[in-house]
Amino acid sequence: MQSDRPPPGAGAASPIDRAAALSHYVARILAAQPRLAYDTPVERSFSAAAMRAELAAAAPGDDAALKDALRALRKRVMLNLIARDIGGIAPLEEVIATTTALAETAIGHALARIDASLREQHGLPVGAPGGREQQLHVVGMGKLGGAELNVSSDIDLVFVYPEEGETTGARPLSNHEYFDRLGRRLIAALSELTAEGHVFRVDTRLRPYGDGGPLVSSFDMLESYLTTQGREWERYAWIKGRAVTGDRAAELELITTPFVYRRHLDYNALAALRGLHRQVRLEVERRDMADNIKLGAGGIREIEFITQVFQLIRGGREPALRARPTLAVLRLLGERGLLPPPAVRELTAAYVFLRRLEHRLQYLDDRQTHALPQAHEDRERVADMMGAADFATLAGELERHRARVTRHFEEIFAEAPGEVHAHAHLWQDAGDAVRAAADLRSMGYERPEALAERLKAMRASGRYREMPAASQARLDRLVPLAIEAAAAGGGPDATLERVLELLAAVSRRGSYLALLEEYPQALRQLAELMRASPWVAQYLTRHPILLDELLDTRALYAPPDWPQLARRLRDELGEAAGDTEKQMDALRHFKNFNTLRFIAQDLAGLLPLETLADHLSDLAGVILREVLPLAWASVRTAHRAEPRFAIIGYGKLGGKELGYASDLDLVFLHDDPQPEAAENYGRLAQRVNSWLTTTTAAGALYETDLRLRPDGAGGLLVSPVESFRDYQSRQAWTWEHQALSRARYVAGDAATGAKFEQTRVAVLRQPRDAAALGREVAAMRRKLADGHPNRSQLFDLKHDTGGIIDVEFVVQYLVLAHAHRHEALTGNIGNLALLKLAANIGLLPEAHALAAHDAYRTFRRLQHALRLSGERYARVASDSVAAERRAVRALWECVLGGS
Repeated sequence: MQSDRPPPGAGAASPIDRAAALSHYVARILAAQPRLAYDTPVERSFSAAAMRAELAAAAPGDDAALKDALRALRKRVMLNLIARDIGGIAPLEEVIATTTALAETAIGHALARIDASLREQHGLPVGAPGGREQQLHVVGMGKLGGAELNVSSDIDLVFVYPEEGETTGARPLSNHEYFDRLGRRLIAALSELTAEGHVFRVDTRLRPYGDGGPLVSSFDMLESYLTTQGREWERYAWIKGRAVTGDRAAELELITTPFVYRRHLDYNALAALRGLHRQVRLEVERRDMADNIKLGAGGIREIEFITQVFQLIRGGREPALRARPTLAVLRLLGERGLLPPPAVRELTAAYVFLRRLEHRLQYLDDRQTHALPQAHEDRERVADMMGAADFATLAGELERHRARVTRHFEEIFAEAPGEVHAHAHLWQDAGDAVRAAADLRSMGYERPEALAERLKAMRASGRYREMPAASQARLDRLVPLAIEAAAAGGGPDATLERVLELLAAVSRRGSYLALLEEYPQALRQLAELMRASPWVAQYLTRHPILLDELLDTRALYAPPDWPQLARRLRDELGEAAGDTEKQMDALRHFKNFNTLRFIAQDLAGLLPLETLADHLSDLAGVILREVLPLAWASVRTAHRAEPRFAIIGYGKLGGKELGYASDLDLVFLHDDPQPEAAENYGRLAQRVNSWLTTTTAAGALYETDLRLRPDGAGGLLVSPVESFRDYQSRQAWTWEHQALSRARYVAGDAATGAKFEQTRVAVLRQPRDAAALGREVAAMRRKLADGHPNRSQLFDLKHDTGGIIDVEFVVQYLVLAHAHRHEALTGNIGNLALLKLAANIGLLPEAHALAAHDAYRTFRRLQHALRLSGERYARVASDSVAAERRAVRALWECVLGGS
């Protein structure tokens, strides 16, 4: 029947009229039921509550009546939705939310009616004898699961139920047969074509074993299938799997989540999705579907692949990325720096454009289509619905969006060149040692024969032979690239040895090999870091998960944004709430990731040593501030919501001079008069220490030293702040006051921390006998020297006379001797700044202060470099620092010469 409404572009009087003018489907509905135009207001969207109310008001009856009610609802919802969308009232978010709500409402209503009918005949389905009542869990897959359903879509459903058992009625059925009947009748209610049409076409082929498998599965059967037979494409499909009915959805997620998301970073997903995309492209070519805006190049599916590859790679480690809606994931990828902001903007704009166009193609005839119409009039209708001047204009905009999507897709999924690497024979033909040595020598290697033997032994090793074929192939492609990368700079022999050690260590973890193969720039960055430092090489080999950080040099070399980093860590810890092991690993990964960034910046010469020490100290502070509430939550007898407990940093943490491998000197204080406080805070301190020192698969956070507390190892683990003040004022040794000069509040209750700081300043400002103090400081210095004998001919930068400790003791003496007259000396500003301050206020000659200042910096830089080089002791030739030693000895003689 022809509509008498205006033709396209004629300026319809209302959204309903405009919809009828542009959509054949709407025109047909209104021609058959004109009253709908007046009974369907478009001023507001059709809510899920309104849908449920309409269905509840429909007369109850048999399955035929149920089908009529569902189809009548669909017509009204679709008419409202199309009119609002074409009329420019409804944004994309409303369109997909309303369509999703229609599907969920129809499924829920139909399932309840059919289930009630079956229960009348067969009783309640229950688990094992005496078990709980069972419900069918309808899992929405694809766009239904993602809550982004399109208007004429199929719905992909999987039917599962928790347990085997049977019904309780006079005519019992097994649970499997009961839910099979329920599922079949539900499918018919939704998809059977009646005189009123259908609600949704239903596709159940994503169930275990596909078309050849049973329609319904128990949770156990689903878990067994996914564990033993689940394929890579099914991981991709289950990303969006979401139970839309059922009371045990959380249990279901515990089954599907480990299948979809690996605990480690899973770069194998790139190759898997690339293969899946290749199959899609072949099908598109075979069926001549290049213009298909879903499956064709630059279409909706490629945007989904982009988001889902990041989800598969990282979702196991970053639960936030398990979000189902595509636009939400794109936003997260931008926020987390996984996609650059321009890419996120372009992909988001393209996705919105393509989804809006998809809907308009389907509005024409209520058909699930993604192909542009061939008829000229329909093309112009679609252009009008999209707000374009004509179809040619629309086609141009479509092409621009698709080109951008294709560019971003290819940047992410680009395959490495297929040709054989020029150095492949050095690995593949390792038996020809003479040729291999000659080629290695020509590349600049200094011990080519030894390296040729090393390569030969590695390829002949049992570890290599036992690797899966796919991993072997990856390693075969990686080793020539590693040889090339190591030869690109100085020290190629040592660099290649270090890279090969790492490759051997990760050879059983195919995902790490995949990462290095997929991103050759990461392998080159790895070689440069390993070239610079054997300590860094060992660090990366112990923590290969850090390889992922090498992919984004922009993030790798960015200065830390501590508030943002702390929020991210807090969010990750919150997502792992209730799982102590995951939270411990999250803290360790956080520390390791940030440490690697500082290492990269350090080796690139971007971080002065003082800035590096600040960053490492700030990192420890962030971790301690997150550990404390986690530890308190585990104290079952906790007597208040927030502990009045503070963590005080001493030593390198207190002085903000932490190095990469420094331990933490900690003292714990509380300010709580409650009778149970002492016992609870003692437990808290033990748990904090456990959180820091426990070794997990990700390593330990820090080694700790708790002996600087009052009375040392024999004292209370946690001191009341008043007792601490009394001890420091009346009982502490001079060396304890020296230690106090570089202590600071780091984490916990700020009020308790403020009381500590008041005590610290008061103790440091006590008047002292300068001569007696000098003798005590000098005696402690001699004791330390005796405890660190140096029998080598080298100069120990830290412990030998004229070294680092001499400078620190002089500074501590100046603070203790003169702070009662110069309060500024109590500031925790570091040894270098305190030396300058002492000179400025006349406590020592400026020349001595500046010379010792420069010597101290030189010593610390040399110490740092030696540690990066993997040296056990920080020792150098004496004559190489003769001037610096003299400067420090002159400072000592000037300040403490008579002691």
